[in-house]
Amino acid sequence: MRKLAFVTLLTSLSFASEAQKTGVEKMDIDPTQSKLEWTGKKLGGEHYGEIRLSSGHLTFTKSKLSGGSFEMDMASITCADITDEKSNKRLVDHLKSEDFFSVTRFPTSSFIITKVEPKSATEYIVLGDLTIKGKANPITFTAKLNTVNNQTIAEATLVFDRSKYEVKFGSQSFFENLGDKLVYDDVDIRVKLVAITK
Repeated sequence: MRKLAFVTLLTSLSFASEAQKTGVEKMDIDPTQSKLEWTGKKLGGEHYGEIRLSSGHLTFTKSKLSGGSFEMDMASITCADITDEKSNKRLVDHLKSEDFFSVTRFPTSSFIITKVEPKSATEYIVLGDLTIKGKANPITFTAKLNTVNNQTIAEATLVFDRSKYEVKFGSQSFFENLGDKLVYDDVDIRVKLVAITK
């Protein structure tokens, strides 16, 4: 038991030493404190709700954001604006269906940072690949980071074109003369990632 503890201590010290040498630090994201909020708009209205985070991390080089990724549990999607239980379930089931996110076939979506450009002391231009329904497309947005105690909080709004991911229902990119059945292609995801320093 003492030998195992000693080996574990040496391994931890080795990683810490390597992080100090390279200036690279990887911080795990806490899914319980993080939040993903979506908003989809249609002709004459909108719907909004949440999606749970499955996992993720942020990478820092010399204390500056340099990479990271996160994964979304698409089966956890909820709607917050419809109060009637049956109507709410009808919409959520529809979002999970083949008309929208095909959750049975594609239970997760993900985002991977490919490039980071500092904008200010707390802001970054983030470039990365957003994968939905097995299709990856590049996306760019501004992220704000703040550190409070042992937590690093990253916040951003991602706007993606759902038609690029074969999410076709009510999309004018695929159908004509939709009238009041039109659902706009752009979807907003407001992201709050809470990374913990161990």
